Amino acid sequence: MGRRRQLYEGKAKILFEGPEPGTLVQYFKDDASAGNGAKKGIITGKGVLNNRISEHLMLRLHDIGIPTHFIRRLNMREQLIREVEIIPLEVVVRNVAAGSLTQRLGIQEGTRLPRPIIEYYYKNDALNDPMVSEEHITAFGWACPHDMEDIVALSMRVNDFLCGLFMGIGIILVDFKLEFGRLFEGDNMRIVLADEISPDNCRLWDAKTSEKLDKDRFRKDMGKVEEAYQEVAMRLGILPEATNSDMKGPEVMQ
Repeated sequence: MGRRRQLYEGKAKILFEGPEPGTLVQYFKDDASAGNGAKKGIITGKGVLNNRISEHLMLRLHDIGIPTHFIRRLNMREQLIREVEIIPLEVVVRNVAAGSLTQRLGIQEGTRLPRPIIEYYYKNDALNDPMVSEEHITAFGWACPHDMEDIVALSMRVNDFLCGLFMGIGIILVDFKLEFGRLFEGDNMRIVLADEISPDNCRLWDAKTSEKLDKDRFRKDMGKVEEAYQEVAMRLGILPEATNSDMKGPEVMQ
């Protein structure tokens, strides 16, 4: 891609200006964090794997009519995406009790929920991404009621599809985080799926053993983090063969 201007750097990805108006280049880092940045580390090759896994899942979702920001993968660490106006919400869909839900409500980890539950968190690192209600979201103008209808409908469709896809390769989709954005095309606006879908923002358990195959291995110092991400990629049939040049960082224009 050559030299390009960096627009934003987050915990796990960097955004660069794209080759055409309305596009961005999303670069996947090996950096890992937990507890809103309280714990940091490097998971070697994570960016390569997450780029391939997210590409695969975004394409599969596109095939069933889910609109996304994804255009195409550029190389082992980068993908071309549509520029969207990110809605400042993390949308968490839960199928099995785990993580903060077990702590807040005293539910035993691994309990199958009676139905999928959707939670919303306001994206604000300074506030530790507080949980919010739909009332907060519409009252403060982060999204209007029609946006929320689209977000809920898309989230449930994504959950239904991914639960089946992962179960087909022996993995339980425990919960996952989605982000959405507004894509403007002329006078029209539509809500599309943004960010990524990978073991970074999904809880994935082996269906037979309940072995964790996601970032919880990093959060909880369980070890074999790289191997868990590789296992997910292998079961999806997309384990890449990375070269040294693939592992290099991006060239940034100052």
